[in-house]
Amino acid sequence: MSELPQSRAILPEGWPQPRGYANGMVAEGRVLVTGGLVGWDQQGVFAQGFVGQLRQTFLNIRAVVEAGGGRVDDIVRLTWYVTDIATYRASLKEMGPIYREVFGRHFPAMAVVAVTALVEPEALLEIEATAVLGGMTPAS
Repeated sequence: MSELPQSRAILPEGWPQPRGYANGMVAEGRVLVTGGLVGWDQQGVFAQGFVGQLRQTFLNIRAVVEAGGGRVDDIVRLTWYVTDIATYRASLKEMGPIYREVFGRHFPAMAVVAVTALVEPEALLEIEATAVLGGMTPAS
């Protein structure tokens, strides 16, 4: 039986523990990269509001990773693009439970970028994910 794919968060000595993300990740295996995924369902219908779109975007990321043979613990990076950073900040309390519902307590490296618009006019956010399928790299 093969070992389940894993990744490991990197925290330089003396740095404070980040909350809800990792400063860096190390993993070894096949790389799965998503495009920018948005908060619409299989019929192309957008969820209502920022938090609704966020939840659907998370579900879409999980679906792509699983379709590629991975699992959420294989995700090593999420890059978020949001059209309203104030709405993002105001939604932080609501985001935590939704994140844990979809991804559990796996917190990859993340970046959030405010943008003026996204390709899909109804999209309030777009997230790219990178997953590494296939195993953990030992510490150097």
